[in-house]
Amino acid sequence: MNRIEKIRSGFDELEIDAILVTTPENRRYASGFHSTDGVVLITREEAYLFVDSRYIEAAGKSVSGISVQLVNPENTYKKRITSALKGSECSAVGFEDAFMSYADYLKYGEMLALPLKPVSSMLTELRRSKDESEIKELIAAQRIAEKAYKDVLGLIKPGVSELDIAAELTYRMLKYGGERTSFDPIVLTGANTSMPHGRPGNSRIKPGDFVTMDFGCQYNGYCSDMTRTVAVGHACDEMRKVYDTVLRAQAAGISAAREGARGRDIDAAARRVIEEAGYGSCFTHSFGHGVGLMIHEEPTASPSSEAKMPKGAVISAEPGIYIENRFGVRIEDVIIIREAGCENITLAEKELLII
Repeated sequence: MNRIEKIRSGFDELEIDAILVTTPENRRYASGFHSTDGVVLITREEAYLFVDSRYIEAAGKSVSGISVQLVNPENTYKKRITSALKGSECSAVGFEDAFMSYADYLKYGEMLALPLKPVSSMLTELRRSKDESEIKELIAAQRIAEKAYKDVLGLIKPGVSELDIAAELTYRMLKYGGERTSFDPIVLTGANTSMPHGRPGNSRIKPGDFVTMDFGCQYNGYCSDMTRTVAVGHACDEMRKVYDTVLRAQAAGISAAREGARGRDIDAAARRVIEEAGYGSCFTHSFGHGVGLMIHEEPTASPSSEAKMPKGAVISAEPGIYIENRFGVRIEDVIIIREAGCENITLAEKELLII
């Protein structure tokens, strides 16, 4: 599915007649096709996808409503783009200022001999709200991650290493249809769980440990993201208290999430629960971030987020408490912002599980 008309709808406000889309995620958003290299050019009259020989056959079979053209030494990007713009009466071209290097900016400026205008904010704004086809892919990615998680629960036991569990999660997500992981899985045990983004290593699970697993995969380009924390053998009273606090904080943030709510207010609803329990200094990140073609995108639910949530936004809900050198707990779901509330698309159980 391409979103050419949706992108064109912003041309008049930005005072452009064409746009160059060069980043992989925005190329996929615009054309529906994934490639590591390529350029999408959208004018008021036509849309083009320029790719090299690695992608030309696949693009030709899967892309519709866009002219797919081969780039090679005889037909360079410069030749293809200038030819496409010739006779289009184009007075200005939009470019992805937030991502394009200065060297590429100079290259395209010289190539086109036209004013280049920044349009990253327009593309970001469009992607803040997901359509139903995007939500379908996000849910499919979430189900794959949940299936892998269910499998891995049976492998968690004393003596197993963090890297063992991370490898199993990766393997099973790919086995069940994920294209790739959304990010390198975070699997931590014992005192390591106090590091929100620690890297899995050779530490081995012991009785009485928490094990935190943060992972996800991509399906048709769209990301899943979930975190679960489980206890092995038993959990002390403070571990249970912290886990319950995080769970209640997540529920409070989810209850506050709806169209028009500010990101900071969603974050505050969760943060208040943690602060009242006496762990305010141990919640060191934001409540959530946007999830889509990128694992971290707009909108965010952070203390500094003034923007209002649009209907169709998809964000993570992931409060945590981290007690340095002792243990940490994070619980993460993914939610869709609706008019009167939100929809939680994560189905995995999240009451404290003791394995």
